[in-house]
Amino acid sequence: MTNYKNIFGKPVKFLSADPDNAEAEGQIWYNSTADAFKSVVVGAAFSSGGPLSSPRIQMGGIGSTNSAAIAAGGGPSSNSEEYNGVGWTTIPSLNQARTILGGSPSGSVTAGIVYGGQTGGAGTTQGSTENYDGTSWTEVNNLNTARAAMGAAGTASSNLAFGGDPNGVGAITAATESWNGASWTNVNSLNDDGTYLAGVGSGNDSALAIDGGSRTSASEQWDGTSWTSTPNTNLDIQSRQAFGTATSAIAAGGNYVTTVEEWNNTVWSTSPLTLSIAVGQGYGIGSASTNGLVFGGQAPSIPGATGATEEYNTSINVITPGAWASGGNVNTSRGQSTGAGSQTAGLMFGGDVNPGVVAATEEYNGSTWTTVTSLPGGFIDHQGTGTQTAALSSSGTPAPGGYSSSSFEYNGSIWTAGGNVTNARGNMGGAGTQTATAIFGGTPSPTGATEEYDGTSWTAGGNLPAAQFNQFGTGTQTAALSASGGPPSPSASAEYDGSTWTAGGNVITPRIDSRGGGTLSSALMAGGYVSPGSPTYRNETEGYDGTAFFTQPSLSIAAAGGGSGQGASTSSANWVASGSPNPNLATQEFTGETSALNVKTLTTS
Repeated sequence: MTNYKNIFGKPVKFLSADPDNAEAEGQIWYNSTADAFKSVVVGAAFSSGGPLSSPRIQMGGIGSTNSAAIAAGGGPSSNSEEYNGVGWTTIPSLNQARTILGGSPSGSVTAGIVYGGQTGGAGTTQGSTENYDGTSWTEVNNLNTARAAMGAAGTASSNLAFGGDPNGVGAITAATESWNGASWTNVNSLNDDGTYLAGVGSGNDSALAIDGGSRTSASEQWDGTSWTSTPNTNLDIQSRQAFGTATSAIAAGGNYVTTVEEWNNTVWSTSPLTLSIAVGQGYGIGSASTNGLVFGGQAPSIPGATGATEEYNTSINVITPGAWASGGNVNTSRGQSTGAGSQTAGLMFGGDVNPGVVAATEEYNGSTWTTVTSLPGGFIDHQGTGTQTAALSSSGTPAPGGYSSSSFEYNGSIWTAGGNVTNARGNMGGAGTQTATAIFGGTPSPTGATEEYDGTSWTAGGNLPAAQFNQFGTGTQTAALSASGGPPSPSASAEYDGSTWTAGGNVITPRIDSRGGGTLSSALMAGGYVSPGSPTYRNETEGYDGTAFFTQPSLSIAAAGGGSGQGASTSSANWVASGSPNPNLATQEFTGETSALNVKTLTTS
């Protein structure tokens, strides 16, 4: 007798709760608690990724999946960035700054090419090709016909360049060239010339050209020898972002819509999915229509270029991207304060209420701030470490001014005196717990000194590689991170192993007085300001993986010098409260990307 198990190899299970693992794929179960039959289904969705660190339009791109991509040039610029599935990290620049260039939308972040483009206005089109090997860009053989705004498909060893503008003045060509990993060869031209085309496919043996310029809504398929006209797209639009293969593709957005269309090798259909913003002149990468990335471009809703990144997935999982959200308001708005604890058990103490210095302490339960016992005196520019019930306030500037050597310990109820630091200071970085803290750098004169606390007394640790103040600090006493800061806002970071500091990766946006938390190998740095003489407050957020900094979703409100959890909060559950400029009451909470099975209840309808 044919039954579900005979067909699919799995019996219908009787469960009291839905499963939470990938084994549920292809499984039907009866949930006795919900009194319903359930299963998981494959769903498709766009979700937000970390933004480009340099918003731009008309760049080239490399990559075959939404977890590994490169954005290069655009603007015109020589800047290059790499995407790791969460955010973007700066990599070596192109040898030649240019815009409207071609790339390798099915390539690899360790093997890809970009080519063509223009360096300015009319008459500046280029033929140069650059190869990226995962470390550096190398100039290789030029296109036979210099051009910009062409379509591109393929990889570093098999690529197709088609159409474009050979003069940078609105001229149009149908010329097609094939790349074999060493040189370009002229091959059969498009049936219709065009500019600002999108391209997908494996390269010189298989490609699809989509829309662009004067080509209305036409699309064409390349079979390795010639182009064949295929059914038109539903929209007459140029500058789309696309990914996939010649027989199965996604075309997203364009000048300037959110519309997504799907190609099944027979017809174009309008998808129920849309991009989150109307955008064109960005770039799309991906070697399959089930996994792609769209980034950058121009969106009327955003002044200038956008850094927006959107991931496309078909999966049995529902992916919720990382984001900042509003939490409960603090009772006393303040700047130059500090904090300790986690997103659901936080502590903020001291700060500047402009004018005046306060000793006020507040506890956070994940939704509400409650005023509790104050510090023994008002402090600004002090360092907080530890948890809500075992916190440490170290040194800083007290209400009358100057620098204090005092430290104070909080037990969840009251503050008591701790051991005195050896070098009184303010504006330092810090990491650790109440009984194992490290403070490093600071003022009055910029210093590189590190001190360690064991719950009773302070002793000297290893010096930072360079004097630093107002830097970001997080981690533990034996695995700490110091990043950016003054003077003024260098990009350097340093890593501490409990005795010695060594150089870490460079931050993307140098700034002073950032907040956040996490560990040495998984940190989150948010906000801050640049130009100490006339501060510009930032909302950029960056993650750190122990090697490199990468972009993360930005704060909703630009802020510096507020409360945060330092080492007690994590890179996926973080918080920033109040802060400068014009101290506000806001608490901003960060939740990292999550994934859950796409469970559906089965019905007879």
